[in-house]
Amino acid sequence: MNLSKSWDLHIDPDIFKILKRLPSRDAEAILDVIRFLPSNPFFGDIQKMKGEDNAWRRRVGSYRIFYKIKITEKVILVFRLERRTSSTY
Repeated sequence: MNLSKSWDLHIDPDIFKILKRLPSRDAEAILDVIRFLPSNPFFGDIQKMKGEDNAWRRRVGSYRIFYKIKITEKVILVFRLERRTSSTY
């Protein structure tokens, strides 16, 4: 897989609404990770989501960033952000 080209990043508008409600330290850490995704979406504490095609989750402290990777189009779609609890998944 060629990771030298940068990926396009698409973020669901609801993610920004969620980030506004979080403590600023947590929001900045999450934004830093999201900004880094286009350089290498397969780096870091990630795990492929079972039962879904090309859906991944990235752990950032007690939060989880869920995103889909469209390899043929070189697109990353961040579609969900959740705080990890005992009932998250």
